Amino acid sequence: MNLIAMLQDMWAGSGLAEVWQQLAPWLALDERQLIFVVATPFFIGVALWEYLRIRHDARLMDSREAVRNFMLGAGYQVTELLFAGIIAFPVYALAWHYRIATIEWSWVTAIVLFVAADFVFYWAHRASHRLRWFWAAHVTHHSSERMNFSTAMRQNATNIFNGGWLFYVPLAFIGFNPVWIGIAFALSLVYQFFIHTTLVTKLHPAIEAVMNTPNHHRVHHASNEGYIDTNYAGVFIIWDRLFGTFAEEQADQPIRYGITRPAPTTGLWAMWTHEYADLFRAMRAPGPLLQRLRHLWMPPEWERPASADAQAAAGETEGERRAA
Repeated sequence: MNLIAMLQDMWAGSGLAEVWQQLAPWLALDERQLIFVVATPFFIGVALWEYLRIRHDARLMDSREAVRNFMLGAGYQVTELLFAGIIAFPVYALAWHYRIATIEWSWVTAIVLFVAADFVFYWAHRASHRLRWFWAAHVTHHSSERMNFSTAMRQNATNIFNGGWLFYVPLAFIGFNPVWIGIAFALSLVYQFFIHTTLVTKLHPAIEAVMNTPNHHRVHHASNEGYIDTNYAGVFIIWDRLFGTFAEEQADQPIRYGITRPAPTTGLWAMWTHEYADLFRAMRAPGPLLQRLRHLWMPPEWERPASADAQAAAGETEGERRAA
């Protein structure tokens, strides 16, 4: 018996072969994670190259924050890997089982799917800014006051529980295989990593007209009035141009990165949960149940209208203050 046969015999006798036969197809469903694993060394290499270029400028790079950004990204990867199969895959399998058509793979359908997935990304991304429940997870990505490649890794470990992936389920119901949906989504995120930088200025006008570029995405990460809630695109900026959310960087309005309500600390747990805490705190305030629930789907800046009793109490307090 040669060495290979010995190893195969040992594997067969371990009892794990049967377990692997069950797990392998399950794990293979999440090909997007495999793409991220393969791409991560390239991400790190490009981020190191950028670091060497801008490390002396504290406005553009903070070494401790860059490390923290990669830790935030690692947390996101771990929860996706552990829980996507339990939470998301059954929903995709159900949609695929009851699909209205079967779209066979070809280069043409692959391109159609990539464009369709990018279209869905635009609306999912827009929802993650305009519906507070989704913003509670997405806020982590925007909370840095710097723009560099490490910022792309600044992700929230709660994403899989937050439910943003539900936006892609209709693609499976239409007839696209969920495995290919995951691959299209992963390739889109790989592209988006490379638009998180200040080292690339404007590209050729033809590219800027169609593609999401570093210039466009810097505007998206701005917290300035007039820049907020613009340029939601993933790969193709045409969606923003079509749906009225496109904005150009203005020479007289330098970009200020970050969010309007910063996290209380820079710890990983606070980065992941601070907006959830603010959301639930707002929901706990007294008032009708429906009004309290509205915090979940209203924009992040929305505040509940004061009740008549609260307005009256506020009026009395103001009157007492003036009298005093």
